[in-house]
Amino acid sequence: MFESIFKNTTKFSAFVCFMVLLGIGIVLFINALPAIKAFGLGFIIDTSWIPNKEIFGGGSAIVGTLLGTFIAMLLATPLALGAGIFLDQSCPKKIKQILGSCIELLAAIPSIIYGMLGLFYVVPIIGYFSGGIGLGVLSAGIVLSIMILPFMCAITRDCMAQTPDILKESAYALGATKWEVIKDVIIPYVKVGVIGGVILALGRALGETMAVTFVIGNSHKISSLVSPATNIPATLANEFAEADGILHQSSLFYLGLILFAISFLVIYLSKAILLKRIQNA
Repeated sequence: MFESIFKNTTKFSAFVCFMVLLGIGIVLFINALPAIKAFGLGFIIDTSWIPNKEIFGGGSAIVGTLLGTFIAMLLATPLALGAGIFLDQSCPKKIKQILGSCIELLAAIPSIIYGMLGLFYVVPIIGYFSGGIGLGVLSAGIVLSIMILPFMCAITRDCMAQTPDILKESAYALGATKWEVIKDVIIPYVKVGVIGGVILALGRALGETMAVTFVIGNSHKISSLVSPATNIPATLANEFAEADGILHQSSLFYLGLILFAISFLVIYLSKAILLKRIQNA
């Protein structure tokens, strides 16, 4: 009896999650329909965004989203892996707990705080070296990387802590160095969990709004990584409340639908590739 109740409860929970996901997609599609009819798929590559003339194209926002996320993952992934290895394998026990708590605290800081710090510190530094004002995709990518770094680092550390001691002790008994144990024993054992953490961080980076809005510049054109630009979350945050026309509002919903699709496809493909590698291993 209890087994049947548990099984049905888990089925219901999974069904509710699926229906919520489906409902979000349907709502976005219905509200985006006027823009889809007006601009079609050309909206994806068109970079024109002129609200007073009701000309809308999401190309710049889409490119800004993908570039910023790529930069963030490129910077954060190796740093998170290195920090996780240090905390689990090399960090002195006296400060291991302190550093671990600090990393978890960083993960809990609201995104708007990261945005403020990025605006007052990252942007001026980028502006100094680039000769511009510093707002742009590069600044957004750096701020995003700082945001997702503690999250990825904590997952990497926790995964490495789950490596059975017998595996490491056996490798040491055979004469392996610490580097060889990390490279040939620990990382292969925890790679699935680490990649899963990277995928979750990727999903957060794609949809982050407030921190990026502070530092990206809100300009619907991308001439370089260090010039003002925009991405989909920043465009929605800046313009949704002020959208005074049906087509303008619908175009914002269209951008939201595209972001929804990008997030779903990227995470789905990443997990599919991961599962395929696990099966072939």
